[in-house]
Amino acid sequence: MTKSPSTLGIILFIATMIVFFVVYTFFSGINYFDISLKANAFVLPLLYAGAAFWSVKSYWNNHRVVKFKEAFKRAFVPMFVGGILSIFSIYAFLNFVDPAAKKLLNYQYVQRQKSELDTEYTSARKILKHQKDIDELDQKYIERLQSFTPEAVKGKDMLTASHFSGYFAAILIFYVVLSVFFGAFFRTRTIHQPEETNQA
Repeated sequence: MTKSPSTLGIILFIATMIVFFVVYTFFSGINYFDISLKANAFVLPLLYAGAAFWSVKSYWNNHRVVKFKEAFKRAFVPMFVGGILSIFSIYAFLNFVDPAAKKLLNYQYVQRQKSELDTEYTSARKILKHQKDIDELDQKYIERLQSFTPEAVKGKDMLTASHFSGYFAAILIFYVVLSVFFGAFFRTRTIHQPEETNQA
């Protein structure tokens, strides 16, 4: 059965929100940001790629001739519909329904950045031998630490409307690249069949 791209988009949206609320309900603790990041980096791309593939493949199975434009549309529209509805819904939930979850994500984002800085600093300090280089590294580390003071991070928000727009712009690139691939892969090569001629 071939579903319309828009219908598949709605299904993708529902699946995305299920993933979001599973992470929100069961993992909104000290690892909330990390688990959310992993879900966005691994689970959702596989989900969207699988849905796009199924959309094009099911259409391809039922049509003898498939043009690139048709295959591209069958892949892109479900991902776009599911993605944009999800972005709007998650933004609204975090900003208006549960701002505490948004605050937690922002806090853990800052902590992750500081942890990465500490790891980078510790690793670099181990391999340096000259005191001059060590002193220079220490100075840069102290300077960068200033960006993590309570005053510096106060009001820092990585989940604003502008940030969500940026995230979706990056996701759109993934949608387009994947759709171009499926469009090129599933388009039907033109086959010229010789005309039958009546011989006397």
